[in-house]
Amino acid sequence: MDMRQISLVKGSHRYVFRYTSGSEPQIIDSFIDLADDADNEFDWFDAAVLSYQMGKKMEHQLDEIVP
Repeated sequence: MDMRQISLVKGSHRYVFRYTSGSEPQIIDSFIDLADDADNEFDWFDAAVLSYQMGKKMEHQLDEIVP
């Protein structure tokens, strides 16, 4: 099982997401849930940044597989 991690530090908060390859849609759903929660400092910009970083990681991994 290939464990991956993506994180965000925002002020005094640290958001760490650990996931396996193939579960990216569920992690993005987690970003959405956090951004929808008005009681949480995690906002839509944070969700966009982490989604972008995840996409870049996936692109890099694909480049390693397909030359």
